[in-house]
Amino acid sequence: MERIKLTAEESGIRLDKYLSTHTEYSRSRIQELADEKKITVNGKPVRSSFKLTEGDSIEFDEPEDEDMDILPEDIPLDILYEDEDIIVINKPKGMIVHPAPGVYSGTLVNALLYHCSDLSGINGVRRPGIVHRIDKDTTGCLIVCKNDLAHRGISAQLEDKTCHREYTAIVAGHITHDSGMIDAPIGRDPRDRQKMTVTDTNSREAVTHFRVIERFRDAVMIECALETGRTHQIRVHMKYIGHPVLGDEKYGRKCRYMDTHGQVLHAHRITFIHPRTQEEMTFEAPLPEYFQQLIGILREASA
Repeated sequence: MERIKLTAEESGIRLDKYLSTHTEYSRSRIQELADEKKITVNGKPVRSSFKLTEGDSIEFDEPEDEDMDILPEDIPLDILYEDEDIIVINKPKGMIVHPAPGVYSGTLVNALLYHCSDLSGINGVRRPGIVHRIDKDTTGCLIVCKNDLAHRGISAQLEDKTCHREYTAIVAGHITHDSGMIDAPIGRDPRDRQKMTVTDTNSREAVTHFRVIERFRDAVMIECALETGRTHQIRVHMKYIGHPVLGDEKYGRKCRYMDTHGQVLHAHRITFIHPRTQEEMTFEAPLPEYFQQLIGILREASA
């Protein structure tokens, strides 16, 4: 279940129009879900024509595929940490986090169901244990929750911005300054529903901090820290300032130095408070082999 709180700038918009720009579903599908009472505003089902106001809290139940049978699969997992409440995974490139229409196997959830006897059920049968996501071709740290106590605790930290996530990326071009902050709202691209974009229309606050780690001839390696966790946030923000992530064919272009199979983006560190022990914990995932190989190629090209 996704929870969204409206800002003053979004006040007055129809519910169906708002959700159709913030989710992957069409306006007509949103209207059907509202008719089925699967969308609530401030805890109450409303019609799709409902006019939203500042402070309204939308709860949106993404529909499950009733015929979807999510099966355990013996897929190896790179586990950075595990206890009775949580698992911290180093997700590999090319692995989708949870099943979706048309993708029922080979996901992280399939692997987790084989590995674990229990996962939190807050997000339903399609996304058990999943409290946050990273893209298919983004690698690195991901927290999975084994029970609802852990899920609520980590979810609250993500919402309160007290769960700190840091990424390493290689982006195109030359960044002349050593660090910066991108404060630009992100919403669904009205011209392509599969993409996000920086926009003042039907968008949500998005803030990314970055610093330069190493410069190459025509690329830069950076570290990014997120204040917010919008869909494709780093990829959209770096494109917005003219430095798309290498290999990101959705928001930039294919990497000409090597076949990276998607964006060169790695969630290298995550810090959070353990939901049961209240201990601060930090985990790091080493740069994957392809990422290290690309660094070597870029260094040689820059020599």
